[in-house]
Amino acid sequence: MPRQILAEIANVEEAIRNLEAAMIRRERTVVELAAIGVFLHNIYNGIENILKQTLKMKGIQIPRTENWHKELINLSVSNKVITESLSDELYEYLTFRHFFVHAYGFMLEESPLEILADNITGLWVRFLSEIDSSLGTR
Repeated sequence: MPRQILAEIANVEEAIRNLEAAMIRRERTVVELAAIGVFLHNIYNGIENILKQTLKMKGIQIPRTENWHKELINLSVSNKVITESLSDELYEYLTFRHFFVHAYGFMLEESPLEILADNITGLWVRFLSEIDSSLGTR
């Protein structure tokens, strides 16, 4: 697997460890919720970076449009980098990413963050498996 992708994997896994540490805190003030939001955002950004690198390795260019984040997922599905079912899950995190970038930290709500945080490890495992298959590293 290419060095850039391995570096992104290491960064995402560190963000997941930090997210898990934040999730075990009993009291979730605006500060804890903001930390959870940051780690979820970091993880999703890492996933996007891996998708960009994978498509680049396959010689596929990502259009630089206003909707390039969505196009990245669509291109990843159409070029068999990830499955349609995984893309459906990634859209939830893309939606969160958009909200997180344009909102204020005090607007984060605990329940939606918990759902995203609870599901991220399983999504990450499936994502890595699909990337491995796409790159032929398995």
